[in-house]
Amino acid sequence: MERDEERRYAGLSPFELKNRLVELAKHRGERLMLNAGRGNPNWVALEPRAAFFLAGEFALAEARRVALAPDFGGLPKKRGMAGRLREFLAARREAPGSGLLARGIDHARDVLGCDPDRLAGEWVDGVLGDHYPLPVRMLPHAERIVHAHLVAELFGGDAARGKFDLFAVEGASAGIAYVFQSLIHSRLLSPGDCIALGVPIFTPYLEVPRLAEYRFEVLEIAQDEAAGWRYAAQQIERLRDPRVKAFLAVNPSNPTAVAMDAATLARIGEIVRARPDLILITDDVYASYVEGFRSLACVAPANTVVLYSFSKYWGATGLRLGVVGVHEASALDARIAAQPSQAKVAARARYGAVAAEPGRMKFIDRMVADSRAIGLNHTAGLSTPQQVQMTLFALDGLLDAAGDRKRSARAMVRERFERLYRGAGLTPPDDSLLTRYYATLDVPALARSRYGEAFAKWLVASFEPIDFVVRLAQERGVVVMDGGGFDAPRMSVRVSLANLPDETYEPIGRAIAELLEDYHARWRAQSHGGGTR
Repeated sequence: MERDEERRYAGLSPFELKNRLVELAKHRGERLMLNAGRGNPNWVALEPRAAFFLAGEFALAEARRVALAPDFGGLPKKRGMAGRLREFLAARREAPGSGLLARGIDHARDVLGCDPDRLAGEWVDGVLGDHYPLPVRMLPHAERIVHAHLVAELFGGDAARGKFDLFAVEGASAGIAYVFQSLIHSRLLSPGDCIALGVPIFTPYLEVPRLAEYRFEVLEIAQDEAAGWRYAAQQIERLRDPRVKAFLAVNPSNPTAVAMDAATLARIGEIVRARPDLILITDDVYASYVEGFRSLACVAPANTVVLYSFSKYWGATGLRLGVVGVHEASALDARIAAQPSQAKVAARARYGAVAAEPGRMKFIDRMVADSRAIGLNHTAGLSTPQQVQMTLFALDGLLDAAGDRKRSARAMVRERFERLYRGAGLTPPDDSLLTRYYATLDVPALARSRYGEAFAKWLVASFEPIDFVVRLAQERGVVVMDGGGFDAPRMSVRVSLANLPDETYEPIGRAIAELLEDYHARWRAQSHGGGTR
């Protein structure tokens, strides 16, 4: 790719640039392309999927009990359904998924207080998909079970901190779109307001706030690379500025793959207590990869909107399963209730068809209505089969009391992380807050440490920021993301440790090191006539 073409592509989102890199890597002849770009994992959680399909088999058997016509089943009575499910599972005791369904329905009854017949009925009705989701925000047992999972994953088991209403959505990416849209419609944010972003950050979170309908002024709260991508105290202190209306962070972070430390969480909690108008939005999708993880919502639950997705840990990016959580005593709802008459008139005009008292309508319910352009509120909600699968993932997590699945998932990415670093000739950092789901390698910093300051300056000055990822694809068949597009250092790269076999990561690390050596050889030839540095 010529430099002029690189300049044209430099303005694209890294996810769009990645498509062009894949094209370049594919046209290299017979050598295998290694695409470590997107973060979809190459594993799938088997037991909760098997449980879903087994629940489907039971649901069909239940529908056949009420035959209406040839090939037309009906819906049986829920009373006694849990007993029939147990009989069904007893006859299939060795079938994959049987144990999760049997233990799951008992756990839901004994620990969460669910009525077994109603839960089994929700599963049957949900798998068959024969009714609109009701309630539209989330099915009742799905919400209770997923909520229990979030208490365990995000709140360290502190149920008092985690009293959140949930809205089942099509992954965290849909969730953030709904959140911003409803913050504007509810006049909690206004176009042109100042919002803070914890950077580096997932690229769409850089792009969405700058859309014409939002035009937010963006204040970047920067992680410190030298401190292992932690937030310096002086950066967090910038949130005290009353102009800053909201703070959006990915925690643990993407692309830098580090969870906020306890001191940072405590400082943010203190700032929110001093500034109860500050809205926190946190994307906690990588929480399962950090032992003892704590969400921002632990320190400021009433001010926080939580985004969570089942995509990464269970290998379910294609299922589009996520939730948005808003505390049941949310500060956002208190602000809505206290809004002036002008805002209440606007709320009546927008939500009057779906709420008797629009001015008192909770923020999360406004999100549901906004997600379906208000008029389609009665058909809102994530599809019921998706909600059943989400429930089974959550039960799978709750029943993993010994943490076996977590240890396996963390071990997979750790092994790949260490292989990548070994191939690049680097010592992998040993940090308990690292997810290791991604690795961000600062190429100019690596150039500086390996070949000196003069070479590093030449590298940055002589090439477009995306030249390194372009050449890596074009010459070595390795596709990684441009870290600069995530607001990481210029010419850095983000490597996904999730989506390729273990043995591919050492060659990827080696390719990165060898390409840097090629740049160095070129610099040496230009600057020293081929002599040594």
